[in-house]
Amino acid sequence: MYSGLVHAHSGLRWIALLLLLAAVGTAVSRWQKRSSFTESNRKLYLFTLISVHTQLVLGLALYFMSPKVNFDLMSDKVYRFYTVEHLVGMLIAIVLVTIGYSRSKRMSGAMNKHKTVAIFMGLGLLIILAMIPWPFRGLGAGWF
Repeated sequence: MYSGLVHAHSGLRWIALLLLLAAVGTAVSRWQKRSSFTESNRKLYLFTLISVHTQLVLGLALYFMSPKVNFDLMSDKVYRFYTVEHLVGMLIAIVLVTIGYSRSKRMSGAMNKHKTVAIFMGLGLLIILAMIPWPFRGLGAGWF
């Protein structure tokens, strides 16, 4: 079960990242062009929100069963990353994505909606990219 969750969490990150890139790119583009806020924009932003929340649920399940989470070994960079840094960074990023989506729903004016999504989801994307255990970081994770 643990191995399946790890693969699901690692594989679905690509969907979440693609949706985040699409949402931020769309929001920035439409904000700069002063374009209208369409139903397809709303759906893209909603699916982005759903994807990061799905990652959160999978990540929390992994957090409580992972051998890489160990508070006794905080001096080791791998254990510290998975025990504290990854969790806190991703929670902050998911909160930012959620705030961006929620605030944009309540705003009036297409430009304000796109600007809000661009800023909050953009910040969330940057934090997520920084907190992913990429293979080149030496944290014991692969591409999938």
